[in-house]
Amino acid sequence: MKLWVGLGNPGPKYAGNRHNIGFMALDRIAADHGFGPWRKGFQGLVSEGRFGSEKVILLKPETFMNLSGQSVGEALRFHKLTPADVTVFHDELDLAPGKIRVKTGGGHAGHNGLRSIHAHIGEAYHRLRLGIGHPGHKDAVAAYVLHDFGKADQDWLEDLLRGISDGAGDLAADDSARFLNAVALRTAPPRPSTGTARPEGAAPKAPEAKPMAKPAPAKPEADAPADPRSALQKLADKFR
Repeated sequence: MKLWVGLGNPGPKYAGNRHNIGFMALDRIAADHGFGPWRKGFQGLVSEGRFGSEKVILLKPETFMNLSGQSVGEALRFHKLTPADVTVFHDELDLAPGKIRVKTGGGHAGHNGLRSIHAHIGEAYHRLRLGIGHPGHKDAVAAYVLHDFGKADQDWLEDLLRGISDGAGDLAADDSARFLNAVALRTAPPRPSTGTARPEGAAPKAPEAKPMAKPAPAKPEADAPADPRSALQKLADKFR
């Protein structure tokens, strides 16, 4: 059994916020993979489903971001899980919008949701860091994360969420490389070749022969000047 936790703040006021991208990722997974309806549980909302033989519990804490660890700790204890069974989906200021990284353990880097989870279950859990970009100045961070994604963000956000959903089965199977590849196929698909491929086994096309240049016509020789001597003079000169 695995526990996947999406971080965010509850209620329609915060639903479109950058800080709620963790909630958005879990909503997409639940909708695309036929998970059960969301229900109250563990101070949050819970949905359950399977990827093959692996049972996955999705949890969206409703304690507000700063107290996320209360909800996660309660679910962990109830199901007798370890931090290694937990994956947290959260916004990441230090990644460009649409980028994603997988991380296990380490610090919370000032993220209040992670800080709270650290306090309740320790740091040895998995994280999916979902890039939202940085506003450029530390003083602008609070307003930035609590502001809705803009129109310009919708394309990359949709690609990222679809990619996460595409790779969810690989994530459940602990194959992070295949999971990240599934995301990349949505967020950075390979570009089609612009050339025409040569059929396999076909010989390369020989270069076309250039036509030989035609020889320039020979210049006519100049006519020899006429001999002014008479026939008798020519005969006399012959015997001299």
